[in-house]
Amino acid sequence: MINKYISEFRQLIKIGVPIFGSQLSYMLMGATDTIIAGRASSSDLAGLAVGNAFSTTIWMFVSGVIFSVTPIVAQLYGAKKFNEIGQKLREILWIALALGILIGLLFMNMDLILNFLPIEKSITDISISYLKAVALGFTFITVFTCLRCYSEGMTLTIPVFCIAAVGMLINIPLDLMFVYGWMGAPKLGGVGCGIATTIVSFVMMVTLFIYIALSKSYQKTKPFKKFSPPTASTTKEVFKLGFPIGLGIFIELSMFSGAAIILGTLGETIVASHSIAINIASLFFMVPLSIGLAAATRVGNLIGENNPKQAKVASYSTIYMCMLTALLNSIVILIFREFIVSIYTVDPLVFDLAVSLLIFAAVFQLPDGIQMGALGSLRGFKDTFIPMVLLFISYWIFAMPMGYYLTTVGVSQPLGAAGMWYGMIIGLTIFSFLSIIRLNWIIKKFLRIKSF
Repeated sequence: MINKYISEFRQLIKIGVPIFGSQLSYMLMGATDTIIAGRASSSDLAGLAVGNAFSTTIWMFVSGVIFSVTPIVAQLYGAKKFNEIGQKLREILWIALALGILIGLLFMNMDLILNFLPIEKSITDISISYLKAVALGFTFITVFTCLRCYSEGMTLTIPVFCIAAVGMLINIPLDLMFVYGWMGAPKLGGVGCGIATTIVSFVMMVTLFIYIALSKSYQKTKPFKKFSPPTASTTKEVFKLGFPIGLGIFIELSMFSGAAIILGTLGETIVASHSIAINIASLFFMVPLSIGLAAATRVGNLIGENNPKQAKVASYSTIYMCMLTALLNSIVILIFREFIVSIYTVDPLVFDLAVSLLIFAAVFQLPDGIQMGALGSLRGFKDTFIPMVLLFISYWIFAMPMGYYLTTVGVSQPLGAAGMWYGMIIGLTIFSFLSIIRLNWIIKKFLRIKSF
């Protein structure tokens, strides 16, 4: 039995390390935007934070739908149905393109929402301009994400990592150019980060498309053999599997957006500090997230091979690895929190508050890592609806009401930003327990089916 777990650890590492590199690259793009905008001004940092709260929430809902490609491809790959993989990809690419266009149109008109929120006008104006700058880029990134999930579903994770890493490196000089007006570019402040993001998204999409078309590793699936518009069955499959994933991600991230909006009423310093703490927590979360994403591929492959017993081992291996990495993340955050925050801001008020919030971010890592391991494994089983329901209960029945109450009222006095973090930690802990219970039930269900 020990050998089986060791084997799965190796498989998860093999698949997960390049995924980690990719996810880290994506997050470093966001971190670069935050750092460069933050050093431009506190208003630019706060404007970017509010804009990202909306764009990230909406984008992750749509990307969740596209994430359905990974378990679909993974199970077909395990069953060696290569021609069907190519057919599915061609059809889903059209769905991804349509979703990207819809997002772009929405972002172009976000002023209709932001202008009515109780946020300082200077922050709102920057947020609106930033969202318009990234609008076109989200058409490119939806197509890239579809190609990425197709590649990762076949365990081909290194090409995606290489392209993401190059994109991250390109993003740095582009940010500097458009934020500070270097090399003759217009000086746009935080809005310049949006223009840089759009350019990088286009480069990544084109590069991955060309690589897949030319590389021999993908040819057995014949990805671009012919024109294939989406069929009703494929569209139904994508949305049946992907909509709960997207809605689940939306539920989770809308909690963070809701927190940003609530804290936005408390002033620029609190918004900026909270943004830094969330960004740092998200960066460290990349390790268990990558393991969870690797689990979706690995478990999906094993289910496609009709091997639920090994899928059980892979699922439990994922939980153990996520718990360990989350614990290590917590320790690192606690030890180096002052140094890490100093990278983001030179404002002493923002610095002090952000350092204190990182204590909560460290605790946050533990339940977040556990739930990611369970959630990734559940996606490999194509179980997405019930986890979405559990997310809603945990975050919007428990986390947000508690967070709002503690922030604005408190036990003896309002706790401010700390109150919101207390609420989020409680909600996430509840979900981590519920997700493990669900995973155990799904595993037993598949083992019963196999025994007949």
